[in-house]
Amino acid sequence: MRLLGSIHARVVMGAMLVLLAFLAGAGLAVERAHADSVLAARFARLQGTVYLLLARAELDAGGALVMPPSLAEPRLSLPASGLYARIANIDRGEEWHSPSTLGLSLPFPRSSVTGQWRYDTLEGAAGAFLAVTYGVKWSDRAQPVSLVFTVLEDKAEFEREMDIFQRTLWAWLGGAGLLLLLAQTLLLRWGLAPLDRVAREIRRIENGEQTEIEGRYPTEIAGLTENLNTLIEQERARQTRYKDALDDLAHSLKTPLAVLRTALNEPAQLPAMVTQQVARMDGIVQHQLGRAAASGAARFAPHLVLAPILHRIRDSLAKVYAEKNLAFTVDCPPDLSWRIDEGDAFEILGNILDNAAKWAKHRVEARIWRDAGRLFIRVQDDGPGFSDPQAVPQRRVRLDERVPGHGIGLTVVSDLVASHQGELKLSRGALGGAQLDIVLRAA
Repeated sequence: MRLLGSIHARVVMGAMLVLLAFLAGAGLAVERAHADSVLAARFARLQGTVYLLLARAELDAGGALVMPPSLAEPRLSLPASGLYARIANIDRGEEWHSPSTLGLSLPFPRSSVTGQWRYDTLEGAAGAFLAVTYGVKWSDRAQPVSLVFTVLEDKAEFEREMDIFQRTLWAWLGGAGLLLLLAQTLLLRWGLAPLDRVAREIRRIENGEQTEIEGRYPTEIAGLTENLNTLIEQERARQTRYKDALDDLAHSLKTPLAVLRTALNEPAQLPAMVTQQVARMDGIVQHQLGRAAASGAARFAPHLVLAPILHRIRDSLAKVYAEKNLAFTVDCPPDLSWRIDEGDAFEILGNILDNAAKWAKHRVEARIWRDAGRLFIRVQDDGPGFSDPQAVPQRRVRLDERVPGHGIGLTVVSDLVASHQGELKLSRGALGGAQLDIVLRAA
C-alpha cells in the first residue's frame, strides 16, 4: 500500500508533524522561561553580594576606601572561584578588587548611573560573565564620594545548569512524544477499524462469498455502507435486466423470423412480408434496448419535474393513435418533482399510457399527485378492462391476446416499480375500463 494512499498513514504522519511542532514550541517556550528564571535568580544573588559589599565598605579620614580582609562570601576570597567583585572610588581614581580576581583580566564596566542597578552579560579575555553594577553617593562626609560596586559571575556555571535542564527537558519531551504518537497510532487503528472491515466485506463480495455488506457500522460510515449496498443491488438488478432483455429479445424475434422463413416459399408475398417483419423487428429491438437502459434506482437520481414528461408522452400518443381520436386528460401539478431517473420516468409513464391508449375506445385519463412522502400515479381508460385484474404482469405473458404485442410493456413497468420499492395494482376504473395504480416511496 502506498504511503500517501493510506488514510492511517496520512493521519499518523499529520499527527506526528503536529505533535513535533507542538513539542518543539512547548520545549522552546519552557526552555526560554526557565533560562529567564535562572538568569533572574542569579542576578538577584549577585545583587545580594553587592549589598554585602555595601555593608562592609568604609572610607577613612582621607576618603580612601577601606575593606575588611575577609568577607562573608567565601568565593570572593578564593582566586579564580568564578565570583569576582570590584569597588571603584571615582573621585580618587582608586579601585578595590576581591582576592578572587588575582591574576585575571576581567571586563568590569567603568561607569554606572548613581542609584540605578545595571544587569549585563559581558565578554572578555577570561570568558563570558554575568554582571551587576550599582553606583552610590557615599555621604557620611562633608563632600559625598561616588562609588561603583560591580560583581561578576562566570557564565559557564549558568550555561552548565541550562545544559543539564535542556537535556532533561528534551529527553522527557521526546519520551512523552513517542508515547503520545504510539497512543495516537493505536487510537487511529481502533478508530479506522470499521473501514478495514468494510474493505474486507467488499473483497468477499467481489469473490462471491457474500451478496452485500452485512456488518453494523458507526454512524459516520453507516450512510456509506447503505449506499454501497444500494449500488450493489442496482448493479445486480441491471445485470438481471440485461439478461432478461436479451432473453426477451431472442424470444420476440422468433415469430418474425419464422414468418420470414415461411415467406421464402412464397416469392410473391416476400417483399411486403419482409418490409412488415423488418419494421416489427426494429420496434422490438428498440423497445428492448430502451428497457435494458432503464436505471431502476432512485437514490442517486436528481429530482425530476414530471409534468413536462407526462405532456410529451400524451402528445406523442395522440399522434400515434390519431385514427382513434382519443381524448387524453392529464392532471399533474406543474411543480411536482420526484427523485427518479428520466429514462425510468419515460419507461413507466410511456408504457402505462400506451397500454391504456391501445385499449381505450374514446378516453384516457392520467393523474399524478404526491401525498405523505409518496408518489401516486393513476391511469385509466374506457376500454374493456383487464380480463384478470388480480393477475401480476409476467415476462412474455400478455394479460390479453386481443391486440398485437409481446407481453413485455407492463412487465417492464412492474420490474421498474419493484426496483423503486413501489407497488403496482390493476383494477377496474371509474371510466368502466382498466385502471392502473402505481405508488412509489421516497428513496
